[in-house]
Amino acid sequence: MSLRAINYKDGKLEILDQLLLPTQSKYIKINGVEDGWKAINKMQVRGAPAIAIVGCLSLAVEIFNESFSTKKDFKQEVEGKLNYLISARPTAVNMKLAADELIELTNNLSDDENITVEELKKRFLDTTESMLEKDIFDNMAIGQHGAYEILSRANEGAGIKVLTHCNTGSLATAGYGTALGVIRKLHDMKRLDHAYCTETRPYNQGARLTAYEFVHDKIPATLILDNMVASLFKSRQIAAVVVGADRVAANGDTANKIGTYQIALVAKHHGVPFYIAAPFTSIDFSIPSGDFIKIEERPDREMTHVGDYRIAAPGISCWNPAFDITPSDLITGIITEKGVFAPSKLKQ
Repeated sequence: MSLRAINYKDGKLEILDQLLLPTQSKYIKINGVEDGWKAINKMQVRGAPAIAIVGCLSLAVEIFNESFSTKKDFKQEVEGKLNYLISARPTAVNMKLAADELIELTNNLSDDENITVEELKKRFLDTTESMLEKDIFDNMAIGQHGAYEILSRANEGAGIKVLTHCNTGSLATAGYGTALGVIRKLHDMKRLDHAYCTETRPYNQGARLTAYEFVHDKIPATLILDNMVASLFKSRQIAAVVVGADRVAANGDTANKIGTYQIALVAKHHGVPFYIAAPFTSIDFSIPSGDFIKIEERPDREMTHVGDYRIAAPGISCWNPAFDITPSDLITGIITEKGVFAPSKLKQ
């Protein structure tokens, strides 16, 4: 059974603290929006779907035990705090889309004279709480669509070798995963020969988190360093690369963890299909191309230190973008819960 990194019930929320993995598996309580914002910003929770879920549920925790005298008060509370949560990590679009949908729901219900403030609160909580199960359902659909897409290009009965980058599994979602969901499905079908994961410097999500999930689920896998990808493609018969996405533009350009772009370039050179696996909530049709995606920059310390130990020369300047943009012409297909689409077909 895959991990559950987010647990919520009856106004109580706890998350697996991913800063402590893989050496400690410790759940921490999220008592409200401020805790949620800090957990997202500090990357105790990360991955675009999980960011949205934890952000919205952190607001649900506050609202669960709160009373509101008017629908106007409720609206102001929801809108202000959801917009605040978006600021925790702005590149990932899922939090913004979830916030927009919840604000729209709140506004529509508030305008209905037949809806009381208590009914408004209940509908809001029901919608927010349903995000967990919906995400798992969507991830399993992504896994199935992706597995069949990769197998359609493989020799019948052959074992599949797949490369992934960063972490896109149960630790980045409500459960099962997006790109890791595809790998899990191939494994369940007994068609996965081997999975490879990059270390994903500077935050090492691959080494700490993806490797942790592979070991936990007993999926045959090997960790490689980020600068070994070209050698891997040359020495192993890799069937596909499958990675996640923090935001996909309308033309298919994709923002994902730094290092994704160069893997796509190397995959193109070696003729390896390159896939993005993400729910439709990661697609931002308001942005025409990747040129308009804001890229978050992270603290220098992530590059200069490993834990408390400094590995870089004191005084050196650093540039630490958390994401890069993979152009759509390097992407074979975008795997979603609704099917697999060529980047040029997303708008349709």
